[in-house]
Amino acid sequence: MTPVDLGFPGLPGRKDRPDTPGLVDRFGRAATDLRVSLTDRCNLRCTYCMPAEGLDWLPRGDLLTDAELTRLIRIAVEHLGVTNVRFTGGEPSLRKGITDLVAATAALRPRPRISMTTNGIGLVHRARDLAAAGLDRVNISLDTLDPARFAAITRRDRLADVLAGLAAARDAGLTPVKVNAVLLRGINDDEAVPLLRYCLDHGYHLRFIEQMPLDPQHGWDRANMVTAAEILDLLGAEFRLTESPRPRGGAPAERWLVDGGPAEVGVIASVTRPFCADCDRTRLTADGALRSCLFSERETDLRGPMRAGASDAELAESWRATMWAKLAGHRINDAGFAQPIRPMSAIGG
Repeated sequence: MTPVDLGFPGLPGRKDRPDTPGLVDRFGRAATDLRVSLTDRCNLRCTYCMPAEGLDWLPRGDLLTDAELTRLIRIAVEHLGVTNVRFTGGEPSLRKGITDLVAATAALRPRPRISMTTNGIGLVHRARDLAAAGLDRVNISLDTLDPARFAAITRRDRLADVLAGLAAARDAGLTPVKVNAVLLRGINDDEAVPLLRYCLDHGYHLRFIEQMPLDPQHGWDRANMVTAAEILDLLGAEFRLTESPRPRGGAPAERWLVDGGPAEVGVIASVTRPFCADCDRTRLTADGALRSCLFSERETDLRGPMRAGASDAELAESWRATMWAKLAGHRINDAGFAQPIRPMSAIGG
């Protein structure tokens, strides 16, 4: 296995947690970006995400209520230094109370920046209401522009709905509208250039994402993954790409100016070019589990203590302890890497 540099110095992380209210870890990182999964359910069945028949969904009683979600988001913002909240799933728009959750989050002080990762289906009917509630922007998944291919990948004939959702988000001011695309070898890897042209023409910001080992079937195969280097080669055949001068910070995407800019394209290379050293994310699942990393093997239950009467201070301290124990990196490139038991749809993107 080829070693992959995570960007950390050779010195071990510190052992004693500093006296700070934020979500810091032993390697000097601070988590200010909260990903909140609202549901594990989805109205698509993407082949790299879940089987055709779906999954055993979380029981309704295990899901956090809207009030519980709002409380935990408030604790994160008011007590733990979170400045960005992103609603994810599954498909977050399937949560009936999502507009109210957005509004409650927008009412917090200091107000966090609020985004949502969605498949775009139904957004044409909800984009304006979500924007009015306080949603700032969206990330929408789109892996192909071909209707037959879309139906094959997602097992649903809904491409027109996704494209309409993209336009509705742009028209509602949920900008920049970001498009997330996963290239699958032998399936849609000939669409790198068409996808970028489409996004450039419509004013969307395209992000290619390396396929990650988060499928419930555990069928991920590194050999079938289209790597960041391959994606850049495909795009380079038609466009002149130069590295963006803007600081990347904790953003997961490497950004490239297209034909001199100002338009950009991003590549999120979680597998071949890990960015663990600058990770600023903390995660809350729909059933109230804290995860310090997308690939964590351990979780911290907040739902149980909260329903048992834990105070805000107690929940905040449990959150701090979880993030303090965060590992240096996800270890995808280690020989002993173990795929998380939960699939992506149950963790939240």
